[in-house]
Amino acid sequence: MVDAIDQDRLQDPTPCCEWDVAQLRDHVLGWLVTFAAGFSGPAGRALSADIANYSTPSDGGAEVRRAAESLVGALRGGAAQRPLWLGENSMPGELALGMILWESQVHGWDLASATGQEWSPPVAAVEESLAFAPAMLTPDYQGEGRALAPPVVIPGSSSAVHQLLGLSGRDPGWTAP
Repeated sequence: MVDAIDQDRLQDPTPCCEWDVAQLRDHVLGWLVTFAAGFSGPAGRALSADIANYSTPSDGGAEVRRAAESLVGALRGGAAQRPLWLGENSMPGELALGMILWESQVHGWDLASATGQEWSPPVAAVEESLAFAPAMLTPDYQGEGRALAPPVVIPGSSSAVHQLLGLSGRDPGWTAP
């Protein structure tokens, strides 16, 4: 999907109202690269958790593929069984894995919707995020004046992706202006 983002759309709005396409792409790739480095490092340490200055390289799709390959290799080697250190803070590896999976799915939809692309992550992965997200999406992080928008009510008969989006403060009907 990152490969297919038209350079003319980088300033377009996204469902993350504080970020345009370029800023959201940098956010997603910055965290993916950081988590992949942390899981892949011998001590489970990412060099830094400060992604504010991350800038997507000219071949962003290749960056995603490199990070994904590194992450998959680390996870196959048992990296999720140890803590992941982001800067001076750590979290259980399984928690970190749940967080990056949720983040990638929700922001993947954000980018796809903003750039007119399809988004259909595997249902099993979405169900994992549906199980993970409620523990993270607390009033401390979600609601007016918080990092994430309040939940959006989604009919129970909706797809798992739409339920995850609603839980994460997204309206699945959002379209780019």
